[in-house]
Amino acid sequence: MPKINYSDVKIENCLSVKPHSILFDVGIKDYPIEVNNHQQFFKIFFKNSSLKIPFDFFGASFWLLSRYEEYLPFKTDKHNRFNYKSSLAYQYEFIQTPIINLWLKELQICLLEKYPLLEFKENNYTYCSTIDVDNAYKYKHKGFVRALAGYVTDFFSKDFLSFKLRLKVILGQKKDPFDCYSFLVDTHKKFDIKAVYFFLLGDYGPNDKNQSATNLSFQSLIKSIADYSVVGIHPSYGSNNKMKQLKVEMSRLANIIHKPITCSRQHFSMLKFPQTYQDLLQAGIEQDYSMGYTNRNGFRASYCYPYKWYNIENEMLTPLTINSFCIAENTLTYYASKENKNMVELALPIINEVKKFDGQLISIFHNDAFNDKMKLFYLEFLNTVKK
Repeated sequence: MPKINYSDVKIENCLSVKPHSILFDVGIKDYPIEVNNHQQFFKIFFKNSSLKIPFDFFGASFWLLSRYEEYLPFKTDKHNRFNYKSSLAYQYEFIQTPIINLWLKELQICLLEKYPLLEFKENNYTYCSTIDVDNAYKYKHKGFVRALAGYVTDFFSKDFLSFKLRLKVILGQKKDPFDCYSFLVDTHKKFDIKAVYFFLLGDYGPNDKNQSATNLSFQSLIKSIADYSVVGIHPSYGSNNKMKQLKVEMSRLANIIHKPITCSRQHFSMLKFPQTYQDLLQAGIEQDYSMGYTNRNGFRASYCYPYKWYNIENEMLTPLTINSFCIAENTLTYYASKENKNMVELALPIINEVKKFDGQLISIFHNDAFNDKMKLFYLEFLNTVKK
């Protein structure tokens, strides 16, 4: 009978993992973390033995998956989010490796050496394209006041090209620059891609500038997308830590598509542990796609499979499924310009990591990014991720 001994007790004829105290302690503690390089396991911490498994694999995996470091005091960015530079993965250079998947693979090898007849469940590589619709149209369906303000801004800033384009779009003589929906639907059909669209339906504010949820043309767009793809809520910047506003926005979307809303991604990927996920659960969300960094591609939770969120504060496994994204188009654009590299070249190492472990690859693209150049890149990107 195959066995793993997860204790300090010596047991013969089994694979032993000596435990750290993290899985036995109650509450949140600031454990000292020392990361070591390792030939087989790449990077390890909670090292506590010279056994075949030289560290507490289970405790270290829990620390990363639960986002333990985000419950502790940390340095924030300008949006009061956890800064990726504060993460253990960034500081010890494994942010672009789903290291828990690597550990799992090595654990399987160790088990097979001891138990050659042992069989493991096989996973299949999958890809999901997610589209954030923060601003459905650049010029159309903004309402009289916002349209007039746009004309005035263009005029006084002497941006006459924008003034002319705005006029042509509103008069129906030219397509709105952010209207890429036919391209996306047709492309996803052609490549047989699973797509999830997240619509922002918050009240207008400095960081929430989508069309009004009462606009009939905007509603028609959402309904048409829902005919082809999964549609989820993109909780607004203004809804952070405001349960009532979150429910209002979910209700708006549910009333438009006549379906319950069960998936979400936070606008600006605003995650605050544990409150954000607690609010989403209370509102009825079952699948969240916010786990990742908007300004650094890689693996925030160091894992490329979906998993259930564990609330450390309540010491409870929840029904909320976490789907981690690892590639965002705006981050690729930024680093391609900064490092003078091709965007596919920048994305390829992460794509290959997910494929290596037969994981779930999730990307973020924004509808307002799809100019002609981005459309060409997207086609090349889909060819790469599908292989």
